[in-house]
Amino acid sequence: MRGEKKLQSYAAVAVSVAMSAGLAGAGARAQEQTQTELPPVQVTAQAKKAAAKKRKAAPAAAAQPSPAVEAEPVASTEAAEETRGNLSSDGGVDGYRATRTSTATKTDTPLKDIPQSITVVPKELAKDQGSRDMRTALSYVPGIVVGQGEGHRDAPTIRGVSTTADFFVDGVRDDVQYFRDLYNVDRIEVLKGPNAMIFGRGGGGGVINRVTKKAEGERIYEATTTYGSFDTKRVEVDAGQAISNDFAFRILGMYEDSGSYRDFVDLERYGINPKIMFRPDDNTKVHLAYEYFRDDRTVDRGIPSDSRTGKPAKTDDSTFFGNPDDSYMYFKSHVATATIEHKFDNGVQVKNHTQYGDYEKFYQNVYANSALGNAGTITLGAYNSLMERESIFNQTDVSAKVDMGSGIRHTLLAGVELGHQQTDTLRDPVSGNYGLADGWNPVVPFDDPVTFTSPPWGTKEGPLNRTELTLAGVYLQDQLEIGRYFEVIGGIRFDRFDLDFSNSDGAAEARVDEVWSPRVGVVFKPLEQLSLYASYSKSFLPFSGEQFSTLSAANADMRPEEFLNREIGFKWDVAPRLSFTGALFMLDRENQLVAIGGGESAQIGKTRTEGGELTLTGYVTDNWEVVAGYGYQVAEVLEGGRTVSSTTGNEVALVPRHTFSLWNKYHFMPNWAAAVGVVSRSDMYASIDNTVTLPGFARLDAALFWDINENLAAQLNVENVLDTEYYSTAHNNNNITPGSPRAYFLTVTSRF
Repeated sequence: MRGEKKLQSYAAVAVSVAMSAGLAGAGARAQEQTQTELPPVQVTAQAKKAAAKKRKAAPAAAAQPSPAVEAEPVASTEAAEETRGNLSSDGGVDGYRATRTSTATKTDTPLKDIPQSITVVPKELAKDQGSRDMRTALSYVPGIVVGQGEGHRDAPTIRGVSTTADFFVDGVRDDVQYFRDLYNVDRIEVLKGPNAMIFGRGGGGGVINRVTKKAEGERIYEATTTYGSFDTKRVEVDAGQAISNDFAFRILGMYEDSGSYRDFVDLERYGINPKIMFRPDDNTKVHLAYEYFRDDRTVDRGIPSDSRTGKPAKTDDSTFFGNPDDSYMYFKSHVATATIEHKFDNGVQVKNHTQYGDYEKFYQNVYANSALGNAGTITLGAYNSLMERESIFNQTDVSAKVDMGSGIRHTLLAGVELGHQQTDTLRDPVSGNYGLADGWNPVVPFDDPVTFTSPPWGTKEGPLNRTELTLAGVYLQDQLEIGRYFEVIGGIRFDRFDLDFSNSDGAAEARVDEVWSPRVGVVFKPLEQLSLYASYSKSFLPFSGEQFSTLSAANADMRPEEFLNREIGFKWDVAPRLSFTGALFMLDRENQLVAIGGGESAQIGKTRTEGGELTLTGYVTDNWEVVAGYGYQVAEVLEGGRTVSSTTGNEVALVPRHTFSLWNKYHFMPNWAAAVGVVSRSDMYASIDNTVTLPGFARLDAALFWDINENLAAQLNVENVLDTEYYSTAHNNNNITPGSPRAYFLTVTSRF
């Protein structure tokens, strides 16, 4: 009740701010003579296919952008003035290359006008690479390592910052811990560096936003079936069309039942996502959607290290450690969304997005909890955890364009975000119950590490914990164009983060964080095809943690962690359909809690990540598409405590100094294409104590594509063509995931 009253109070403030911003923008924009209408709902797939064929027929030297790219605004043109500020964006996607986003600024903006490193993975690229989930889709993104996540969640490390909560769907927070599927995703946008001005708390190293497929009126009836190694079986459906000029529907669904190269490991997951879109009038568009998603799988935490070598223990890549019968997870979610977009006659645009989610997750695992030593045995660990979360978020954005004359133009944004989250957790650590007296021996031989005897579950169960979070954020942003050469983007956000904690043992704590998050960037465009930029941004994370699980009497008054990013870079269209980008950055993380001796701790911890990135995306020729990326990073602990076990000077875990990826697709016949990909990285540490090293590796992938006819297509993906032995990731020193051996996957897509 307390959280609901606070939310109602914040809602009143939000409405007032949004109305004020809208009135101000309307007055400033009343002088404009032109306006951009919302796109009509009726879009034909035939038109898109005809445009694609026309692009393929054009000679490489004279290749022109696709219709989406032709609409790309240039800051010095009148088209830029008319388009900049639209709240919706299709990403300007042309094959593997995206040219626009409305996520990074909440206004539809060309990527080359945003002073930030951004990587976009369109659906075509993800499909060609055989990606079905977030882990595989991010494997070709430079500078990112996806952690093991204890075998039950996505856990990427971005610019030296590990996260389980910096995920978003259509710009709205998706912070529950689970494995995200791609069946309903149009593209994945990876925004590097702190992003609190747009997204609020967290996002210290970056954020990952999934842009979902929409009901826009395109007629599409498609079924995709995948079968492959390790008993992989999967089917996806995508069906939709316009019912009238003002109403459209779309239904997306998926079912998968697959095994693994790891012994005893399998998964079953399915989801359904119906959507509708309708237009009450010419200037208003409403999107409604609901998703049910379920994921059941074996929780696999990999293999241990060898204490004598400081590397992963030598064993078969399929060997399971622990009890597979007692290592499992289920996750289910119900998510409903409603989005309303309206454009006033004076050009002011308003977008309101509401998302409600109900989530439940349980996982249990028995896993390797020690390194292999001279005794030839492994000690096991075990625990389980139940989580239930209910979330509601509402975002209101108001944007307007103002032409001041003399080449000076503003794109103004004002917004409010409100949210309430209630989370219940219950954990059974099974601590203090190991031993033969309990009927379970946690010590197993390394050469026979599987046990089917259960730990004594329920004998040491922890309390039921509840957290209630009420949040409110208000933000302002200005994208200022100064002639054709300069653009400045500046914004600031204020967040109030109000958290209450209680549990069944009678403990209760509360804290309130009020934080300002600035962002400023400058873009210089000496040529229309080239932009140079510099930026500064800041983010924060309350000391309760990204899952609100660390609030206690000892830390209730501690300051939020801070993330400061300084970055310079360039974005260059080296050809009409080929983009080359680069960035250099320095990211500091401060206010981390570390031990200082005598049983005391202090908020003096600091890490720094420095590095750079290069990417090349698009068409080298009309028949040759490429995505290439290189990242260099050094992430070090500048202050890690003042005890014998201090980590000062150590490197941050899961941050290789070098990452490289390359994916080439070549159309060698009208209906045939082939692709070759490489994923490579140098050594990295499994944990911040730097005692276990995961060796570097290079993996070769390949694919073959056959458009049988206009309604039927097939592709064969081969992962790890050379059957390279490697270790893909880890959670800690003794939870290390071996890479997959050679695997084959056949996918057939039927269109009706």
